[in-house]
Amino acid sequence: MTPKNELLFLALGGSGEIGMNVNLYGCDGKWLMVDLGMTFADPGYPGVDLVFADLEFIEERAKDLAGIVLTHAHEDHIGAIPYFAAELKVPLYATPFTAELIRLKLEEAGLVDEVELIIIDHLDAFDVGPFNVRYVPLAHSIAEGNALVIDTPYGRVFHTGDWKLDEDPQVGVPSTPEELRRIGEDGVLALVCDSTNVFNPAASGSEGAVRVALEREVTKHAGKRVLVTTFASNVARLQTLGRVAIESGRQLCVAGRSLDRIIGVAKGAGYLQDFPDTISFDEAMDLPRGDVLIIATGGQGEPRAALGRIAANNHPLKLSEGDVVLFSSRQIPGNELAIGYIMNQLAAKNIEMVTDRQELIHVSGHPGRPELETLYGWLKPQILIPVHGETRHMREQASVGREAGIPKAIVQGNGDIIRLAPDGPEKIGEARTGRLLLDGDIIIPADGEAIAMRRRLAQNGHVTIVLPPAGSHVPALVNAVGLPLEEDMAEFVAETQADVAKVMKRQENGGRGKPARQRGGSGGSKGRDASGGSGQNALHEAVRLAARRAARRWSGKNPQVAVLTMDAG
Repeated sequence: MTPKNELLFLALGGSGEIGMNVNLYGCDGKWLMVDLGMTFADPGYPGVDLVFADLEFIEERAKDLAGIVLTHAHEDHIGAIPYFAAELKVPLYATPFTAELIRLKLEEAGLVDEVELIIIDHLDAFDVGPFNVRYVPLAHSIAEGNALVIDTPYGRVFHTGDWKLDEDPQVGVPSTPEELRRIGEDGVLALVCDSTNVFNPAASGSEGAVRVALEREVTKHAGKRVLVTTFASNVARLQTLGRVAIESGRQLCVAGRSLDRIIGVAKGAGYLQDFPDTISFDEAMDLPRGDVLIIATGGQGEPRAALGRIAANNHPLKLSEGDVVLFSSRQIPGNELAIGYIMNQLAAKNIEMVTDRQELIHVSGHPGRPELETLYGWLKPQILIPVHGETRHMREQASVGREAGIPKAIVQGNGDIIRLAPDGPEKIGEARTGRLLLDGDIIIPADGEAIAMRRRLAQNGHVTIVLPPAGSHVPALVNAVGLPLEEDMAEFVAETQADVAKVMKRQENGGRGKPARQRGGSGGSKGRDASGGSGQNALHEAVRLAARRAARRWSGKNPQVAVLTMDAG
């Protein structure tokens, strides 16, 4: 599909899910991509870390793609860039902080010279094909969170990206209500809006309030070593913690490579200018306990991150009874068990823990219902398109928008092609979508055989049978992996060998106790069984079934079974 005299919207990722954001706008024969993100794999993809949206639709139309505009630097908005941007062969547009993090990703991938990265260090509009684009600063849990005003011959789109309203954001200067009202006064055809916190009846809260709470909490624990774990990308929170260290008279120690990177990039972009000098791990451990404040990664339960290693006594920094850990971050759904494991390790050492359920030491970077309703009132869009949420979030936001007076709202999902103008919104087609996985160094389909086989192996284990050469009197070799037979393995192997021997004997006799030469109807079937398969294939299949039946008898599992024949030499 090529957009003609119309304005289209198509999400390839990020609608019906939280993460992996990839959005397309089409008009006058061209497409504009907004964000190119990824998500982290769940246990349903064993052995996989990263998940991407399948970009087949736009890859087939790469000649019509005008450019990619990035709203901000969270991984679910820029994380797929090193894997796809070079192939798409279009410029990337980003503000300075976001651009530097993208440049570092491209540098690590050896792609700096293959991808054009255009830094937009002002708020003036710029053209990307037929699209006129302008960044609109909004508060979020990272520096330089931005909405986009996208002007086209067919109407204006306000694409929020990730956002919230915050009168005291600590870092950056969000657009004022007056500036947002002016955008609305000029006319907004469609608001494409973050749905993450639509079920929250209250506003998300201010980073300024978090600063007050963190100052109070750290001061309360005088004489104790305090560790704060937070999202590395939250530059406003890092700014706050730097000030808290100064005001509480503590030296600051930072643990985590992602924190080191973000601090460096933030300073280069003009943020964290009054951030205190940090001390080494050794210096931190030599100080009196009440004289150090530690910022560490790992609040989501990552075992290899700093907090996980500290909890496991596998890090130069140590915590002991009476010390305090402040979780200045929310639990990402799916991470509860991992976070709980680390919390239990800390609790076993009598380390005190404080979360945002006890004190206001974290606020979300996404808008609650009151903030959504306020933005609707300022922008007065004709159409609401919820994105960045599961289906229940997007349906709820569509309902909230209609109740707030937005004339039209449409709930779309990945792959739905929506005409916004003229005469929109209307679903006019569907694009193929899906998921891709980074498996080792290879990108593969999420629904491919490799992952399906890995799930089966994880569920039921694996048995290998190595048959002896024909005429040999040694038993088959049996190796089982992943079966719950630690105490009964020898008996299982012996019984399986006996079953395999019976199968081989039947096959040698033609399968029914008759000499093999009496089977079949013509010389043309020599070496093949009655069903037309080769003799060795038939033998392997019979052995596979016999071994699987033996495993089921002994363990209740249905393992994958591989059958090989030993070389006679």
